[in-house]
Amino acid sequence: MAAPAHLDPRLLRAFVTVAEELHFTRAATRLYVAQQALSRDVRRLERDLGSELFVRTTRQVTLTADGERLLPYARAVLQAQDDLLAAAGQARPLLVDLNSPGLATPRRILHRARELAPAHELMARYESGLTGAAGELLAGRLDASFGRFAGLAPALRAGLDQQPVRHEPMAVVLPEDHPLAALTEVPLAALAGETVYAGAGNPRTPEWTDLARSLFEGRGITLASPAPLAVGEEEFQRIMARTRHPILAVVDFPPLPSTVLRPLVDPVPLSPVSLVWRKGMIHPALDALRRAAAVVAAEEGWLRRPDGGWLPDRDIVVMAAR
Repeated sequence: MAAPAHLDPRLLRAFVTVAEELHFTRAATRLYVAQQALSRDVRRLERDLGSELFVRTTRQVTLTADGERLLPYARAVLQAQDDLLAAAGQARPLLVDLNSPGLATPRRILHRARELAPAHELMARYESGLTGAAGELLAGRLDASFGRFAGLAPALRAGLDQQPVRHEPMAVVLPEDHPLAALTEVPLAALAGETVYAGAGNPRTPEWTDLARSLFEGRGITLASPAPLAVGEEEFQRIMARTRHPILAVVDFPPLPSTVLRPLVDPVPLSPVSLVWRKGMIHPALDALRRAAAVVAAEEGWLRRPDGGWLPDRDIVVMAAR
């Protein structure tokens, strides 16, 4: 077995996981990667070492003699890496931005991650938008956030990684005496002639305003002009009660006094939600957060797109990157 000058720890982790599972699909599920990517990493390690590590047949996967010899050393290297990261501060809390306190999608994932990794501390933060959080992620003041990755500026996306989580159906918040409030669902065509608030002017949420602009285009719906930036739930409610504009939201948007929440249909517009973190960041609780996102999304069918659901093309590309 030849010894290369450097071995990528990711490749060793792929090898150890497959060796423990003796099944590429199960190993890929544990690592939250596509099976093709896992197979590619194992083959690259075999190429770097100049040795076959597994015997693969259509019915089973077994370790070769070289694979058996490598396994205890690979485990020791990975344990040493984990110990080093802990000594360097990776045992600190993972700071997870949930955007706003009432949003169900990120909150459910955080709660599941805490169940999966009770030994690690995952602390919630609230930055009120992915663009606002992205700068904090890149500066190391946050570790993870949620939102529309395709709506970030390219310079921000370049330093971040993402994992698709949900195609969340969109809704509209209406004053309870609004004519459309009597409907159980609001067709998009019924909003023609309306002025709808979608965060215009909020420097933390331009990715949301851009999504709304794409949705409203050609439908006769006007994007509400920037309102004074309302910080806090009470101030937001006060501004919205004064303007009386319908508010573009998602189906799990928290209730506001004197309003009703109605899903949008014909078509169903979708808000693409990704888990986002800084490229190259290593933290044991991030693994738990990514696993929780994958588990909850699978349980709830969050990544299935409804027939005829509306989503911009660039978001379709991002959300297909699993």
